Amino acid sequence: MVDQELRHIVRIAKTDLRGELSVVRALRGVKGVSFSLANAVCHVAGIQKSAILGLLPVADVERIDSVISSPVVKGIPEWMVNRRKDLESGENIHLSSSDLSYRVENDVKFMRKIRTYKGLRHAFGLPVRGQRTRSNSRRNKGKAVGVMRSAAQKTAAPG
Repeated sequence: MVDQELRHIVRIAKTDLRGELSVVRALRGVKGVSFSLANAVCHVAGIQKSAILGLLPVADVERIDSVISSPVVKGIPEWMVNRRKDLESGENIHLSSSDLSYRVENDVKFMRKIRTYKGLRHAFGLPVRGQRTRSNSRRNKGKAVGVMRSAAQKTAAPG
């Protein structure tokens, strides 16, 4: 076996990953790649999960990149992708890194534009998925109700 030099930064799916980590652990650093998808990518690509990412040959890194870019074509089940039955294309696709961020942002803008319930909740900064709002959901949204009430009493008391 030829001694290979450890590459400290490996680029996969438009993301710089630490080469000192194992393949599974490093792949989780890509936005849109979960623990289970990272395991499936290693299995489909035929790469040992505990292998150090920085010591992999370039061909193996390219094979990992191709599996992440089109997982359904490479044999990963459809239920593992993060964009099933896409609104625009109708296909099962998997997005990662900046593509995922961009698409989620556009989805929220679209929901606001067509004035859906979820879009309105996003627009007003309220919880979207049915959480209650009586005692919580006030973080980073302004002063608490108790603080506003005490401030009103202080201004009303002197006069």
